[in-house]
Amino acid sequence: MPPRPSLQSLLLMAASAAAGGDSGLLLAARRRLPAAALAAGGHRIRLLHAFSAASRRGRHEVACCVRTEPAPRPASPVAVRSRSVHSTENYKKGCEQRLGQLIERLKKEGISPKQWRLGTYQRMMCPKCNGGSTEEPSLSVMIRMDGKNAAWQCFRANCGWKGFVEPDGVPKLSQAKNNTECETDQDGEANLAVNKVYRKICEEDLHLEPLCDELVTYFSERMISPETLRRNSVMQRNWSNKIVIAFTYRRDGVLVGCKYREVSKKFSQEANTEKILYGLDDIKRARDIIIVEGEIDKLSMEEAGYRNCVSVPDGAPPKVSSKLPDKDQDKKYQYLWNCKEYLDPASRIILATDADPPGQALAEELARRLGKERCWRVNWPKKNENEICKDANEVLMFLGPQALRKVIEDAELYPIRGLFSFKDFFPEIDNYYLGIRGDELGVPTGWKSMDELYKVVPGELTVVTGVPNSGKSEWIDALLCNINDQVGWKFVLCSMENKVREHARKLLEKRIKKPFFDARYGGSAERMSLDEFEEGKQWLNETFHLIRCEDDCLPSVNWVLELAKAAVLRYGVRGLVIDPYNELDHQRPSNQTETEYVSQMLTKIKRFAQHHSCHVWFVAHPRQLHNWNGGPPNMYDISGSAHFINKCDNGIVIHRNRDPNSGPVDVVQVCVRKVRNKVIGQIGDAFLSYERVSGEFRDADKDTAKKAAVAAANAAKAPQRKG
Repeated sequence: MPPRPSLQSLLLMAASAAAGGDSGLLLAARRRLPAAALAAGGHRIRLLHAFSAASRRGRHEVACCVRTEPAPRPASPVAVRSRSVHSTENYKKGCEQRLGQLIERLKKEGISPKQWRLGTYQRMMCPKCNGGSTEEPSLSVMIRMDGKNAAWQCFRANCGWKGFVEPDGVPKLSQAKNNTECETDQDGEANLAVNKVYRKICEEDLHLEPLCDELVTYFSERMISPETLRRNSVMQRNWSNKIVIAFTYRRDGVLVGCKYREVSKKFSQEANTEKILYGLDDIKRARDIIIVEGEIDKLSMEEAGYRNCVSVPDGAPPKVSSKLPDKDQDKKYQYLWNCKEYLDPASRIILATDADPPGQALAEELARRLGKERCWRVNWPKKNENEICKDANEVLMFLGPQALRKVIEDAELYPIRGLFSFKDFFPEIDNYYLGIRGDELGVPTGWKSMDELYKVVPGELTVVTGVPNSGKSEWIDALLCNINDQVGWKFVLCSMENKVREHARKLLEKRIKKPFFDARYGGSAERMSLDEFEEGKQWLNETFHLIRCEDDCLPSVNWVLELAKAAVLRYGVRGLVIDPYNELDHQRPSNQTETEYVSQMLTKIKRFAQHHSCHVWFVAHPRQLHNWNGGPPNMYDISGSAHFINKCDNGIVIHRNRDPNSGPVDVVQVCVRKVRNKVIGQIGDAFLSYERVSGEFRDADKDTAKKAAVAAANAAKAPQRKG
C-alpha cells in the first residue's frame, strides 16, 4: 500500500496544478486533502479553486484554508500566549511561491513525476537516459521542504546526469550555508546514517527458495557451477509473477541484505538493510583480497579458484568524485566502512573492477579509501582482435578459468601519483637507446667549434649571461636560425628588450644573409629584395611566435609559461627564449628572500621544459661589476642568486673583446661554463666571427681564434678596473 501523502506534498501538488492549469492534478490533490488532514490531527481543510475574472486573464489561483475544530473551553482561566501570525503566514506564503518556481524549473528540465515529495529523495525515470535498456528509475530528486532549492542525479554509470535549480530571491548566504538540503534535513540524514536501525530479515520472510532448473541453466551458460551457487546461497524469489535471482548478503552466516536481479539485468535491493560486501565471510582474516564489481564476477573468481573475493553492492560511479568526503557523509561507499574490520588486516587488495570508464572510476574510489599503497589492479585480456574482456565473467566465458587465474597472477601495483619504477619508463629508455627520436645526442648548433662543447637537447634549460652589449641576444637569434634550418624547429620568443620590428630585422638579415636597409652598416652589400623580404616574412610567421605584454605591466614568469604552454600545444614549438630576467615582474612575499624566489622560479621553468620537451634559453645579466678587468664574467656573477648556475642544465657566457689593441673586436667568445649531460658537450670556449652586415656568426679561423684566446687570457690577468 503506498504511503499516505503529506500535507505539504498535496499543497505543492495543488500549487503546481494551478500554475500549470492542470485541473486533473488539482482534483486529485483535493480528493486526498481530507485524509491528509485527518492524519495531521483532525484539522478541517477546505480547498478553494477559483477561476479569476477576465481582469486576471485566466490565471488560476489556489488557496488552502486550514481551520481547527474549536477546543473545549477550559474550566479555569489560562494565560494567553502571543504569537506572530503574520510571520508564520508570510513564511508559508514564501515557501509556496518558491516551491511553485522549483516545480516549473524542474519541468523545464524534463523532471515531472506522478507525485511530488518534499524533504526526501525520490526515485524516478531519468529523462536523459530513460533508465537504459533495463528502464530502471535511476534518477534521484531532492526538493527542500522550504523550497529554497532542488537537486537531482542519475545513478546509472553510463549517464550520471545531475543538476541543481533554485527559485529567485534566495540569498547567497543561505545557498552557501544550506547547499542542496535544508539544515535540518541534512543533519537528520547524517544522524540517521550513524544511528540507523536496520531491518532484520530472514529467508522465510523474503520467501526465498532454491534456484529452479532454468536459472541453474542460465548460470551454467555463464560457466558458474551448481556447487558454487549452493556455497554462496544464490536463491530465487517470485516477485510480481516474475522469477528473479536473489543474491544473499551475509555476515557470519546471518542474512543481512538481499539483492535481486532479473535475467534482463534489472536490479533492486531490500530496503533499510545494512550495506556490506557480497561474499564478506570469504575474506575473514584474509591477507589477500580481490574486489570485483558484480556478484556474478565474484562467483566467476571462485570458479577460477579464488574464494577470497568480494563484490561491491552498488555498482560503479560515472566518474571519480572531486574530493573525498568524511566517513559520516560517505554514503555511496558506506559498505567499506561497515566492513572495515574485514578489510583492515589485508596487506594486498586486488581491484578487478570492469574495464569500462565507470569501472576504472570505481577502482580509483576504492583505492582512495583502502589505501593505494596496498592496492593492485588487473589488466583484462583481449576477447578477440577488436575487443577486450569487460570483466571476470567474460574472461571465464570466452577464455576459461586458466586465463582468469593469469589475470590475477599478473596484477600490477596500483599507481600512486609521483611514485614510479624504472619499468614505467622502459619505452622511453628503449627509444633513447635506439635513437628513435633523432635528438637524443642533441641538435647541432650549426657551428663546428660549438658542437664539440654544446648541443641543444629538448627539455633542458640553458642560462646565458654576459656583460651588456656583448651579443647575447644576437647569438641566441643566430642559434635559433641555424636550428630551424637544420631540423625545422619552431620557437616562441619573450624578448622584452627588442621592439618587434627591430627583432624582425635581425632575424631576416640572418636568414637572408643580406642587410635590411641601404644604410651605413651595410657598406656596399646589396640590400634584400622585395621578393626576398616577402619570403622572409612568411618564414618569420611560420617559425616564430611572440609573447608580448600589451600594457604597461611587467609580465610574470607564470604568465610567460602559461602562454608558452599554449604555443607548444597549438603551434608545436620546441624552444622558448626569455630575454632578459630583469624585465620580468619579480614581486615576492615579504618573508621570501631573493635566493628562495630565484630557486622557485627556475624550478618552474625546468618543469615546464621537461614536461613539454621544450628547450628554454634564459638570458640573465650579471650584477654591476665594480672591479671588472675586461674579461668574461663568471656564472656566479649573475644578479640575484647562485641558483642560476646551480639549477641550469647548461651555462653559457657570451663575451667579446672591446680593446682593438688587445685583439680582434669582431670575434665573440662563447664560454661554456656548465654542461650537466656529458653526452652532449663539455666545458670549454668557442670563438665565432661576427658579420656586422648580416648579423651572422661563423666559426673563426684558427689564427683569429688564437688571437682572441690570447686577448681573453691577457684580460683575465690584467688588474681589475672599475666598471
